[in-house]
Parts: sequence; C-alpha cells; structure tokens
Amino acid sequence: MSTEAPLKKKNENFSEWFDDVLQRAELIDIRYNVKGFIVYRPNIMFIVKRVYEIIENLLIEKNHKPTLFPVVIPISSFKKESEHIKGFESEVFKINEAGGEELEEELILRPTSETAIYPMFALWIRSYKALPMKIFQSVSVYRHETKATRPLLRGREFLWIEAHCAFIDEESARNQVKEDLEITKKAFHEFGLPFLMVEREPYDRFYGAVDSYAFDTLLPDGRVLQVATTHYLGQNFSNANVFDIKFTDKDGIRKNVHQTCYGPGVSRIVAAIISVHGDEYGLVLPFDVAPFQIIVIPILKAGKEDVIMEKSKIITQNLSKAGFRTILDDSDERPGEKYYKWEMLGVPIRIEIGEEEVKKGFVTIFRRDLRSRKKVKDEDVIDNILNLKSLILKELEKRAWDTFNSSIISVNSKEELMKKRERAKIVRASFCGRKECADEIKAETEGLEVRGRRIDIKEIPSEKCFWCGKEASRVVYLAKAY
Repeated sequence: MSTEAPLKKKNENFSEWFDDVLQRAELIDIRYNVKGFIVYRPNIMFIVKRVYEIIENLLIEKNHKPTLFPVVIPISSFKKESEHIKGFESEVFKINEAGGEELEEELILRPTSETAIYPMFALWIRSYKALPMKIFQSVSVYRHETKATRPLLRGREFLWIEAHCAFIDEESARNQVKEDLEITKKAFHEFGLPFLMVEREPYDRFYGAVDSYAFDTLLPDGRVLQVATTHYLGQNFSNANVFDIKFTDKDGIRKNVHQTCYGPGVSRIVAAIISVHGDEYGLVLPFDVAPFQIIVIPILKAGKEDVIMEKSKIITQNLSKAGFRTILDDSDERPGEKYYKWEMLGVPIRIEIGEEEVKKGFVTIFRRDLRSRKKVKDEDVIDNILNLKSLILKELEKRAWDTFNSSIISVNSKEELMKKRERAKIVRASFCGRKECADEIKAETEGLEVRGRRIDIKEIPSEKCFWCGKEASRVVYLAKAY
C-alpha cells in the first residue's frame, strides 16, 4: 500500500486543500447552473444529518418544539421592522409573478424568519399561559451574497437551524440566551470544535437586536468563521408598531413579549468540521459525527477467502448489534484502494482482517485520527472501540484547541499590531469601543475586524485603547473573517 498523501497540507494552501477534499471525497458539486448554489452529495449529507440531529436533540431537551414555516415571506411583513429590512434588503431574492401572472403582493425567499414567524406569534400568544413559547425549524435560507461565494463557507443558499422564543419578561429572555450559549458549547464539544464566544459590538449586532452573541472558529488559513449566533431582541419586534405580540398577564394587564432568536449555521459547522480536523489524507471525523463509524476490510488471500470473509461478516454483525454504524467493504478493489477511499471519507476506525488475524484470533484496528494501528483480541474488540470513541474525540478536540489557543496574540499598541499582523490570526487588545476605530483598523490592516469581547471569561482592559490611545472600555478580539 502506498502511504503517499493524496492532498496537499491544508496549512500551506488551505483554499486548494479545501476545494480538493470537497471534490475527492465527493462531498459537494459546484457545477449547478446557478451561481452561488451548490449540490450536497450523499457523502456530506450524512454528516449534515448528524449535525442537525445533535443540535435538534439538544434543543428538544430544552423544550423547544419543531416547526416548519413557508419559505416565502410577504414583503409587507418583511418591511415592518426598519432595522431588519435595512440590513437584509440588498440581499433578498424576490418573487414577482407565478403561473404567468403578476402577484398581488411581492414575496421574498426567507433570508431569516423573524418576519415570517412573528405574525403567527401575534395570533398564537394571547395569555401568559402560552409562554414561554420556544420553537425551531431546520431549513435553508437565501441571501444574495455580493462577496465572492465559497462552497459551505459563503453561499446564496445555506442550511441552518433557527430557534425563536417569546417570554413574559427580559430576565426570562436573557436566560434563554444563556441557554443557547450552553447548547452551542455542548454541540461544539461533540464536533470537537474550538470557538471564540463573544458579544458583538453595538454597531455589529444582528439587525433588530438589542444584543448579539456569536461563536467564531478558526480555519487553517487564519480567518475566523462565524458558526452560530444568538440574539436578545427585547421588544423590538413585538411592539405595537411592528408585530404587536401581546399577552395578558396574571393581573389582566396586556404586555408585549420579550424575544430571542438563535441560529447555528449547519453548512458552516460542517465546513468547520472538515477544515479543522481534516488532513492531507482527507476527512477526519469525530466518532459521533461520522456517518460510518467503522469500516471492516477483509484482506483476502488465495485459498483463505471463505474463512477471512466469514470472520469479517461476524465482526461486522457484532459491531452493528452493539450499536456502531459499521459496514463491510466486500468490493473487489485492492486493500490499498479501500484504505485510500475510507481514509478520504474520514471513517474513524478501520478494522483489517487477513489470514494472520483469522489464525491468531485478533483484528488490526486503524485509528484515522492518529493513523496508527494496533492488534486487539477478538473478544476485546467492542470494549476497545467503546474506549476509542471517547479517545478519538479527546484527541481531535485537544489538537484543535491547541492550534486555536496558540493562534491568539496580545498587542498593546497600533505599532505592535502592525509589526505582528502578518502572523496574527486572532488578536487580543484593549479597545475604546468606537466604530471609527474599528473601521480604521479594518482599512489599515486589510481586513482585521473587531469580533467582540469574550463572555465566557472576565477580562480587564488596560487604561488606553491600543489603536487610538483614548480610554479603553473593554478587551476585544480581532480577526479576518469569512
């Protein structure tokens, strides 16, 4: 078997590596005849479904109810919240006619669903007994991106989950934001992904939000990718001038609800899993995310085919009965070709069974994350894999966090940043909070953005803003972003 890597190293040319792995692993096809839209092939849709399932289960555990709203939104509903429409108006896809006739009212394809869902909230919510209302939907959203599109990272159709909640008061709504953050942290642990959890700056909030919080992860090219957001909307959408979502409290007083919305980006999370964990041999998938967790490969020898295949089938059946997603590759390809294929697809564990394994009562287990082999007795296979399940996740998570943390540098002045910016991926600095400063930083550093202040730890700024020298109010993190 050849051990030559089929791909270049992702840290040397991430763009080329990313395109190559998407093609060779048969994950997506960019040849669909509408710019900015891609086809998700079966190999990636298994991963997408696992990501959906993990996050949806976490939401359901916290009493969110699944729903599905229409993809079209009347333009009159969309225009009701001024900040919201101002933020999305240039990105929407519009429908003006159907069945050969002009529509009475223009429709848009959802860029996000606040303006689709909240008119229904106004109908459903009448009493405090209907609250809290916590719903979610797993859908595609559509935005006519004007920046260069990039498969999974930035497109005009992308997959996500959006949760929308309504509460009797601000405290309950803000507690929901905290719950959203915890759900995301738990999910990202399952994915083995590191993250920067920040509160966005006031000028960088979601359109119509009071406060916005985001998760950024780091890709091998040194840019961060926003993979989830949650927002406290206050009463901006529920007030009488917008959707007028009211309830009657215990004292018979009519009040507007407080709202939140939460959006983990499934397409981007999948892109991050591919990018953060993958290597020059292809995908490297966490055990629970992998569509197939174990691949069994018989290594046939003339005259021994039957006994090798019999053991391979028994091992496959036993692992499947134990609850592992296991398949047997009994194709007529050579073992080396099979190794190449399943390593490219990121299957966490490969079990090799040949003449020696049959004769001596063991199997050879190959770990995709370490690309290492070991011999395990037949009777110990299931226990060994149960142990490997957690070890693989720990290894991937540790590697990812080590890379992430080593990419953060602190600077105390503009001069220091300019000296270090070529090797700076994530920059930590004291900041004044002024948008003018943020705009200058982005312009003079060719794209370095203020991503926000961390909310998982408390950090005390120094006296002066690193950029302008005025009084600093916070410690922020800066990075170039997709």
